[in-house]
Order: sequence, then C-alpha cells, then structure tokens
Amino acid sequence: MTAMNGRPNPSAVARLETALARVRLPEAENVFTAVFADSARWEAEAADRRAAAGSSRGPLDGRIVSVKALFDVAGTVTSSGSAVLRRLPPAVEDAEVVKRLRAAGAIIIGKTQMTEFAFSALGTNPHDGTPGNPRDRQRVPGGSSSGAVVSVIGGLADLAIGSDTGGSIRIPAALSGAVGFKPTSGFVPTSGTFSLSSSLDTIGPIALNVADCVVADQVLSGEGEPSRLRSASAGTFRLIVARGRLFDCCEPEVVNAFASALERLRSAGLQIEDGSIEAALDRVAAIDRIGTFPSIEVGATLRDLGVSSLDGVDPKTQVRIEAGARILGIDYVRMVRLRQAAIRSFEQSFGNNAVFILPTTPICAPLMSSVEEDGAFHRANGLVLRNPRIANILDCPSISLPVPVDSLPVGLMLIGRWNADRQLLEIASCVETMLRGYRHAVQPCRGKGQCLRTLGNSLPTLQMKCGLPGLTATMSAVPSVSIPIFQNNDGLLSRWWKPRRPHLKGRAPKANMRGRLSWV
Repeated sequence: MTAMNGRPNPSAVARLETALARVRLPEAENVFTAVFADSARWEAEAADRRAAAGSSRGPLDGRIVSVKALFDVAGTVTSSGSAVLRRLPPAVEDAEVVKRLRAAGAIIIGKTQMTEFAFSALGTNPHDGTPGNPRDRQRVPGGSSSGAVVSVIGGLADLAIGSDTGGSIRIPAALSGAVGFKPTSGFVPTSGTFSLSSSLDTIGPIALNVADCVVADQVLSGEGEPSRLRSASAGTFRLIVARGRLFDCCEPEVVNAFASALERLRSAGLQIEDGSIEAALDRVAAIDRIGTFPSIEVGATLRDLGVSSLDGVDPKTQVRIEAGARILGIDYVRMVRLRQAAIRSFEQSFGNNAVFILPTTPICAPLMSSVEEDGAFHRANGLVLRNPRIANILDCPSISLPVPVDSLPVGLMLIGRWNADRQLLEIASCVETMLRGYRHAVQPCRGKGQCLRTLGNSLPTLQMKCGLPGLTATMSAVPSVSIPIFQNNDGLLSRWWKPRRPHLKGRAPKANMRGRLSWV
C-alpha cells in the first residue's frame, strides 16, 4: 500500500501495535472497558492480506475502530457503564452495527468507557472511572460517549462508534475537539444495543474529520457501494443562525469562537443569515413540562434486563430514572403525540437548502472538581444537553465540528432537515474545509513559550518575528496561516508542526501556498 507521497503506508498490523502501546499509557486510563488485542491482531493481519491481494473491502478496511460499551460484542458483558449490569450474561452475538463494521474490514480494538446507561452528558462515571479530557486531563471529556472521543483524539482508534440520544456523540466531540455525527433516527439499526430511549436513540461516529464520519456512516447504515464524499459548493446552501434562547448562558469563549467562525465562513463566501427556531422550541418545552423520554424509557429497558431495583446506581442517575417512573401512561402518550407534531412543524420551517447553525454547547468543558456536587452537576449537565438534544427530539441529522481556537475546544453544530443526512454531511465538509483554511486568529507573540501567529488575508508575503534572535518565518499568502513556535533548551519546537531538524541554526521555515514548511 502506497501513499500519495510515494512512501508506503504503515501496515494495519503496525498501526494496531502502535495503538495498543498507547492504550497502556497513563493518558489512556479509563478510556476502555475492554481491549480485544488478540482478535484485533487477527483482523489486522487479515486486512493486510486483503490489501496485498488487492481485494480491499472498502475505505474502512484496516481502519482501527472502538465501540461504545453499550454495544453487544459476542463473549463480553454489555455493562453500559453500570455496576448493576455487570452480572448480565455475556452477549451471544455482536450488535448489528458491530457485524457491519467487521464485514467492512474494520479492526475492533475494544469497548470504550461511557456514562452510566448513557444517561448523562459530562462523561463522568463513578463506577469505572472517568477518562480525562484529552485537551486538559482535569476537565470532563463530555458524554455519554466519553471514552469514544478520547480514543480518537488520543490515537487509540481511527474512528469511534457511539450512541446519541440527546447529544452523546456531539457533546464529547464539542468539548474535546473532534467531529461527531448523529444521523436521522432509523438510518442505523440499534439491535444489540442498550437502549436509553427507544424514541430518541441513534448510532453514529466520532472522528477527526467529516470524511471519516461519512465512511463510517455508510457502513453503519448499510449503504451498498460506498460513494465518495462531495463537498457542497458555497453557493448551494444557506446557514441559518438559530438565534434566541439556545444562545442564553453561553460562556464568552463560546460566543467569541462562534462569532469568529461565522465571520470566517462569511468571508469565504457562504450565505449566512439570522433566523429562529423558537416556535419549535416552544413545542419541545411543552413536552418537557410533562417529562423526558429517556427517564421514562430507560426504566423499561432495565425492567426487561431483570433490574428491579436501582440500588447500586449512581444517585445522579437514579434521581432521573425515578422521575420518569412517576409519569403516567396517558401523559407518555401525550408526549409522543406532541413530538410527532413538533417534527412535522419543524420540517416545514426549513427553507430550500437551509441548515441551522449554532454552538453545540454553551459552555466549554468544566473541571471535574467543579461538577462533583449534585447541584453543580445537574446544572452543567443540563446546559451541555440543551442545544444538541433539540435535533434528537425533532428527529434531524446533526453534526458537531470543532471551531479553530487556541483555548478549550468549542463545537459548532449544524442541524439538517429530516432524512437529509447526505446533504448535511456534504455541507459539513464544505464548512470544515473553510474553517480549517482560516485556522487561527491574530495574537502577538510574547516571547519564550509563546506562539507566533498571523492572519494573511491580503498581503502576498508576511515577515513575522517571534522576538527570538535571528528567526523570521516567511509566509506565502493564504487565507490564514498559523505557525505556533515554542522555544526550549534544545532549539525550537512547534505545537502542531515539529521540524525534522530541531536545531535551526538561524534558518527560517518557509510556508508554500499549501501551508507546508520548507527550509530556506
């Protein structure tokens, strides 16, 4: 197998061994609940044999994939992040999505950590431990697919498969800095999966880019022959900013990052206008005044599994399940009918080729220590769920993209119309490309330990100095360029780019029109 640069790609076996070595590092603590090293090695060897024979099964063949701990994997217990489910017998067969992944040649490296029953959004788990946010280990990673996002960002897997009932894919993607996609309900089968809410559950991928999400979604949804992703053209769609209550309580960092992202997209030629989904939110609020689907429906799932007592369940989770148990059957029927009406009404609110855009979460990842107390936990949990859960209730495809920032990650969420999953992914690919092209905002360098940045919108060439003797970076004109440069005792190292020769000896790195660095 040869890459476009002419150099051979590492084999699946080599990449897997690298990932397994990373699993053993302290940074990977609490990411996995089970690691399938032996079966993964067999799958990697088989993938390499297919590659050598020219009989690849498609773009997912030989890719390393982690799966959330609520998916059945034959021979393992589906504990779903809960101590009370550890006593269940091992699964007899794989969940349908796991079968599809294996059939596509994916290497299943292990099961990832999650919140108990997938019923909270911060990513904390008192039973099995909480993986630290890969951007700041003292902060929550987001949930419920907590281990999933850490496995991808930490290089333990190429892709992760999670579930999204109220944002459980998109929230960790936003708080940890990845891409997370939730499909329209029913596109991906949920058989063999622990069900938090049979009304709202969806299954989707977390990855480092939209293209990988598309590849995974095609396999998960059972699409026949995989088709190549085509990014939407700038003039073929409109982004509607969903102004109103979903912007309440936004942290300044989120507001600023979102506004900066909109400006970059506008300057790149996208059509962006302010709009509102307040009428749909009124309908959602009417449902919430009665109850929430997960708190009711998870009780039925637990009863089916033989769990008759909530003893041993995290009190933060227990209180929400108990609230659902108090909802009358007649009121549950009312909730179902109100939701059906809300979905129909929201579908009619979409204009031609319109997609709604808003922050995925109104806050950045909080410190773990700040959400230990019950009241603080429920406030933060409610805030991060508020925006993404709208797409679940209204049954729309939705994706979270990382906004280019130099602080804690911030997510930008797109919501498409019902069943328009492919269109949304094509639009997301276009938005992603433009955001990455305008990578970083201007910040002056402050000397040692600080980074050097410039925004090259108009000048053909920019000379930038870091306050370090003899070092100047010459940047060719591109929409936006960032060269973070750091100084240490051995020379100059970069956060995103590491030179092959760390001792520069006064020579300057030069960026060509693609933003790559060469020595001059």
